[in-house]
Amino acid sequence: MKSSPSPLPLRYFTPPEWAEQVLKEPLDLLSDQAYLEKKAANNALEFLNLWPSAAPPAHWLASVAAIARDETIHLQMALKLLAQKGGVLARSHKNPYANDLRQLVRRGKGRQDMVDRLLVSALIEARSCERFMRLSENEGDTGLSRFYGGLVSSENGHYRLFVDMAKKVFPAKEVEHRWAQLLEAEAEIIRAQAPGPRIHSGMP
Repeated sequence: MKSSPSPLPLRYFTPPEWAEQVLKEPLDLLSDQAYLEKKAANNALEFLNLWPSAAPPAHWLASVAAIARDETIHLQMALKLLAQKGGVLARSHKNPYANDLRQLVRRGKGRQDMVDRLLVSALIEARSCERFMRLSENEGDTGLSRFYGGLVSSENGHYRLFVDMAKKVFPAKEVEHRWAQLLEAEAEIIRAQAPGPRIHSGMP
């Protein structure tokens, strides 16, 4: 499946060489992705009770539930493909990229804290979408190509939904300003990542 990352708002786009490198170790890549999907589902559910007032509106709960459902389905798909290829899930997992992004959250600042958490979630989804696009261009393993290509639309929808959620708790103009700042920071963070068979790794 051929996809273009141009609609995404990212400030840095991954070169094709990245996919060539990470696909040399497809089992490790799939194990990494399985953990990312698990963490993404958990992250979505953490927003369940974070609406600023005591009673979250139906649209908020529906958005959170939809994202968590999608990520759980993706987890199942990644685990199934991993098993089919003879791989096993790693015993532990770290994601320095996501950890670096979360350092940008204005913690303890009320709604600013919450908006940043939503926008960091959006950044992770947008970057994952872009990486899946790159992986879908792989012609060496059509099964993997179809798998990653099939995830692009969902991840694109998730990042947009997180940005929309942020605009429901803070003025849209201020959210857009903060979004632009975080996009610039994300571009530096992803470029600084160490290489390896991970969805959010850097270039060799």
